Amino acid sequence: MKPTRRHFLTGASALSAATLTGLGSSLAAFQASAAETSGYKALVCVFFLGGMDGHDTVLPYDQASYDRYAQIRAPLLGLYDNMQGGSTRARDRLLPLSPSNAANFGSREFALPEELSGIKSLFDSGNAAIVGNVGPLIQPLNRTEFLNDTAPQPKRLFSHNDQQSTWMSSQPEGAQFGWGGRFADAALAAGANNGSADFSTITSLGNELFLTGSQARPYQVGLNGAPEIDALNFFEGNRSTPEGEAIYQKLRDHFEAMDFTSTNLIDRDVSNAMRTALTTNETFNEAFASIQPFATGFPSSFLGQQLQAVANTIAIRDSLLINRQIFFVAIGGFDTHSNQANDLPGLQTEIDQGVVAFYQAMQEIGLASDVTLFTASDFGRTLAINGDGTDHGWGSHHFVVGDAVQGGQIYGDMPPYDFDHDQDAGSGRLIPTTSVEQFAEPLGRWFGLNDGEIAAALPNLGSFSAGPAFV
Repeated sequence: MKPTRRHFLTGASALSAATLTGLGSSLAAFQASAAETSGYKALVCVFFLGGMDGHDTVLPYDQASYDRYAQIRAPLLGLYDNMQGGSTRARDRLLPLSPSNAANFGSREFALPEELSGIKSLFDSGNAAIVGNVGPLIQPLNRTEFLNDTAPQPKRLFSHNDQQSTWMSSQPEGAQFGWGGRFADAALAAGANNGSADFSTITSLGNELFLTGSQARPYQVGLNGAPEIDALNFFEGNRSTPEGEAIYQKLRDHFEAMDFTSTNLIDRDVSNAMRTALTTNETFNEAFASIQPFATGFPSSFLGQQLQAVANTIAIRDSLLINRQIFFVAIGGFDTHSNQANDLPGLQTEIDQGVVAFYQAMQEIGLASDVTLFTASDFGRTLAINGDGTDHGWGSHHFVVGDAVQGGQIYGDMPPYDFDHDQDAGSGRLIPTTSVEQFAEPLGRWFGLNDGEIAAALPNLGSFSAGPAFV
């Protein structure tokens, strides 16, 4: 594949992607925006890479639905039965939910597995909600329209890369901007963060489509702060002599590309990124040095450490002069074509422990009402099993957590745990009833965006009714 300008910029962003300037774009396009940017607010996306099985996350609990579920998934539930300690999918071990809107589902009831006991407690206390059957759509769609191909459908369904991209940007792989980045763009144009894109969108993984806007560029952080240049740190300790100071300044000029000139557009973009990356990272680390450790203990898992890095970054928001931020973290391993009974419970435990610790940390610093966490994934999985696993699906169920959440409710639709209903694309693949745009819309509104800004960030939103008011 021929390298593009964007590929070069992605590589340069490892030091500090947030320092890249917009490619030919300007805040002038947003001058009519009026996003509300008073106070502090942050959105945190937790992405389940691989496609988490929503059927094995929010389970049926009323006897009739559970019996049908157990019949369809008998071989998989048999594998759960053989697990050490017994099956956490046995009905008498599930954690039944009592949503305040239970009447919306008639006699049907739902539950979470033991591995999600912490999130269940947040749901019970009104600090978490479930949004049912969310996924990419172009317009509302039912089984007949899907099977007969009589209505527009997202491109390249059931493909990991394409559906991850579609969740993040409303387009398959190759998209340039994500709706998180567009949300940040709108806030920046309205004066958030003093108009500085630095530290507006942050990831612990690297450059992410979801966080990329025309102005906002993902900034990468780790548990111990921003990346540093070891050679520069070494010579900084030897600046007490004129010779040492000269060496240090020469080396700093090198890493800031101060002497670099070129007429090549890609070269100039890379050098501009390098020129400002060093000072941006130093600004972050100077603020980070003053952080007070959380009393809340974070798990040592990969997700737990990412969420601790997010919490640390939020804790230094005032030093960074930031009042609007969007974060992206992720956990993989959900492509459970096989070995689901062995793998999924451990992943759910990692999610539960990380999310609960993060919520408690936000309570500790008084920001639980100002930080909203939500989950996302490539897609759900089939209700039908393939032996000891499940195959790629479409819609799935997701969590929203924070004190601003209208919690203790299940929003949207919970299709039957069965086949051949109106939202079954085949084998129990759920055709979404809540589009990603409908899911994102209340998040954007809570973040402070107005109708026009939300419509610009979510180009397919006009094809749908208003999203569920969960926040």
